[in-house]
Amino acid sequence: MPLPLGPLSLTPPVFLAPLAGITDLPFRRLVARFGAGLVVSEMVASAEIVRAQPEARARAELGLGEQATSVQLAGREPYWMAEGAKLVEGQGAKVIDINMGCPSKRVTTGLCGSALLRDLDLALTLIDAVVKAVKVPVTLKTRLGWDDTLHNAAELAKRAEGAGVQMITIHGRTRCQFYKGQANWAAIRAVKEAVRIPVIANGDITDTATAREALRLSGADGVMIGRGAQGAPWKLAQVAHDLYGTPAPKVPEGAARGRMILDHYEDMLTFYGRELGLRMARKHLGWYLDEAGLPHAREAILTSTDPAEVIVLLEQAFAELELAA
Repeated sequence: MPLPLGPLSLTPPVFLAPLAGITDLPFRRLVARFGAGLVVSEMVASAEIVRAQPEARARAELGLGEQATSVQLAGREPYWMAEGAKLVEGQGAKVIDINMGCPSKRVTTGLCGSALLRDLDLALTLIDAVVKAVKVPVTLKTRLGWDDTLHNAAELAKRAEGAGVQMITIHGRTRCQFYKGQANWAAIRAVKEAVRIPVIANGDITDTATAREALRLSGADGVMIGRGAQGAPWKLAQVAHDLYGTPAPKVPEGAARGRMILDHYEDMLTFYGRELGLRMARKHLGWYLDEAGLPHAREAILTSTDPAEVIVLLEQAFAELELAA
């Protein structure tokens, strides 16, 4: 079960995927407490973080002494990618991940993310620059290819391995699929067969059943879960328990779940500040309320502009839930 990555041993091989606006430090910290082999930051633009733009720094902020954390960088210029990698390594990142999979038009128009699947020579210059700039392991996250006429993830993976990349995560869709249709886990097998380094399957893996099927079809060494953890930060630990026999997470119920959510909420307010924290937390609170079966509490909680009122409403909602149980 342990997955070697340079000096690290990633246990279990169930990882938190990078999600824009979601996998910030407070959420990564919470998921890691339940149990995850690796947690990955939101994608950070390498030039922005070097130029000290506060938002980029906030997305990459690590929290020293916490569980193995990977910071994901994006860019199109070797110099900025290398400088960004050195900066986050100095902040405490245990792993640097290179994004070559983001499908957003804003990113690909700038020749970043999955646009690099159409220029593997440029992709390799970025990989080479990052690997040479840092001592920590460098990993790569990408897709099957640009579209159905260009499935070249296996070629990219092989060249990346030769340049020193130590692990590759494949989202089982092309760029032009965005998030439509179903992830093709079987197509990931071609990447697994092309390299000797670990390959991680990603895309539509939301629970134990989908994780098990993704591993069977892809032959991958582990899985990466993103949306499945929304509103359920214990989900990775539960999948790891079911697949690998790790300790089962203690899933909080009733008032205990309410306390966990309040702790997460207050962590976000501290991290972002009152105004931004209030806005950033709403998506998480919505997912928590849906997961707990409290949709009737959504409107009041998600429209409040007073953090103190939100805290009171959350306490009331989960106290009522415990009484009903």
